[in-house]
Amino acid sequence: MLRALIIIMCLLPMPLLAAESAPVEGNAVTARLITAEDGVGTGVGRLTAGLDLDLKDGWKTYWRSPGEVGLPPDLHWDGSENIAAVDVSFPAPTRFEAFDIQNFGYGEEVVYPLAITLVEPGAPARLDLTANLLVCAEVCIPETVELSLELPAGGGVDSVAAARLAEWIARVPVDGPEAGISLEDVHLDDQALTLVARSSEPFKGPDIFPELGEFAAFGKPEIVLSDDGRSLWARLPVLSKDEGVLDLTIADGARAATLRADPGEIAPERPTGGAGLLAMVLVAMLGGLILNVMPCVLPVLSIKLASALQAADKSAARVRAGFLASAAGVLTFFGALAVGTIALQSAGVAVGWGVQFQNPAFLALMIGLMTLFAANMFGFFSVNLGQGAMTGLARTEARGGWGGDFATGAFAAVMATPCSAPFIGTAVTYALTSGSKEVVAIFLAMGFGLALPYILVAARPGLVQRLPRPGRWMASLQRVMAVLLLAAVVWLLTVLAASAGLQMALVVGLLAVSMLGAFALRRMPKLVGAGGLAAVVLAAFLVPAGPVGPASADAGWEVFVRERIADEVAAGHVVFVDVTADWCLTCKANKRLVLARGDVAMRLAETVAMQADWTRPDPEIAAYLKEKGRFGIPFNAVYGPGAPDGVLLPELLTESIVLDAIRAAEG
Repeated sequence: MLRALIIIMCLLPMPLLAAESAPVEGNAVTARLITAEDGVGTGVGRLTAGLDLDLKDGWKTYWRSPGEVGLPPDLHWDGSENIAAVDVSFPAPTRFEAFDIQNFGYGEEVVYPLAITLVEPGAPARLDLTANLLVCAEVCIPETVELSLELPAGGGVDSVAAARLAEWIARVPVDGPEAGISLEDVHLDDQALTLVARSSEPFKGPDIFPELGEFAAFGKPEIVLSDDGRSLWARLPVLSKDEGVLDLTIADGARAATLRADPGEIAPERPTGGAGLLAMVLVAMLGGLILNVMPCVLPVLSIKLASALQAADKSAARVRAGFLASAAGVLTFFGALAVGTIALQSAGVAVGWGVQFQNPAFLALMIGLMTLFAANMFGFFSVNLGQGAMTGLARTEARGGWGGDFATGAFAAVMATPCSAPFIGTAVTYALTSGSKEVVAIFLAMGFGLALPYILVAARPGLVQRLPRPGRWMASLQRVMAVLLLAAVVWLLTVLAASAGLQMALVVGLLAVSMLGAFALRRMPKLVGAGGLAAVVLAAFLVPAGPVGPASADAGWEVFVRERIADEVAAGHVVFVDVTADWCLTCKANKRLVLARGDVAMRLAETVAMQADWTRPDPEIAAYLKEKGRFGIPFNAVYGPGAPDGVLLPELLTESIVLDAIRAAEG
């Protein structure tokens, strides 16, 4: 009714002036009261007015639910005369994002519509308003303005003022049916708010503003529209939770609706179009193929090279079967990884790419297995595969049997997970924010990409048969590769020391050395292999982990403190964030080849360089990555006056990429 009344007023050709208070200018805002009527007509008991705010460039003020930080306007009408009540309406807000903080409000200008009820209809009235406002740019300033407006008896309507009020009243969210929007499914837990909404007309550029008590806050929504645009799926991360009713305001262009939500028990799955999934599968395959040349896989490729050389005198059928078995090992691991990921997500556990290297038991198992591979390549033992799972893991494929081929493929897949190659981050993020089917499809596609070299050799086994015949030189080459495997063992021990303490790393290291020495004596290889591997893994459970000390950073870097980013940027500084870990070889390659050299190192010395060490599990770092849409490392971002929201860098860095990002952040 109020909206219809205002529209009618706009059509009345009355040249009378509307009542308007004297403007009050604050530090960043100019405020005034306006009314569509310049007085109180005979018998009129309700008036339409507005609190009109003009904001300076770059400043904003807030909606009734401001988001993560901020305050809504606080209005007091003490001293008003003939005023029974003043009801404030809030036009649909705009989302503001700065320093990773989500805020809802208005920039440049806003009119808060006011519905005024009089005590005595038709009698003169006076509005006295004290408005406490919070306005923000790089800093926030509380503003208090005092406005007064006399409304004498009599008067008419000003079409200009009425039109301005009508414009902002039209932006106030209405009920769902009036806007043609309805909720089909809503789910809320400690991790996220997930919903499905339908619209009578296609959505164009929707946004969602949830309200749940005074202290609840939600992150930026991920929104997926159906092919016809009439169905909307959205997921909003829960940043903080509160008790109360859940209201959802869905804004889409000129229309907006506020709907009361009744959350259900099961979260609606993220819809995916066939073309979108197919494109992401191709991206995942390409990322898996690139993993073959990443440093994490090199220790296993050395085993594969040795076995390929020894297979040069085998039949084409045997070579083909061996390489297909390796491909099967890769795909089996990625399939198991997909199933484990789905199970952990269902249990509410945060999952990321390569985070198993934060687990001491997993690291101990890898140390034991690589020690077994190294002992075998030194020629300390040789056991026929197929007679036991343990012996099958501990020999090269070239000595017969397909179990070793399969184990080598699976081991290559395991060692690939601490690396993040180009396209891997995109594919993993898509999988971990989608449904179970997408997780399986994306992980198997990555596995296929990693296994593609094995498949190509299996298709052309003659390539292997053209390699030099095995000879005395082969034994020397295998010993060199065994030394490379032991170097990888040493690296894993340093990762274990960083994640679980020096004491556990020393115990596991001594057990690995003892196992290698026992193999050198060539006594009971089955017992040594099985017992040694079991002892190494048990040590990770029985030896107490070292105490978690205070966060540290490499020389020239400061410890990552997310709250500092906004302060440093507000002070005009550039902030460079590097999320790294001892187990992330791609991170180390970036640091050695780019971040610690030449012009990049000099420019970083001029910035606030923060390092976030994710060697051990850290929920704050995990939350930061999740908010940035990343589920693995390396992760680098540059913040500054020219990029307060951050410039996100790719997994593999170059000098030009980093320098361009710093220049963009400087503004």
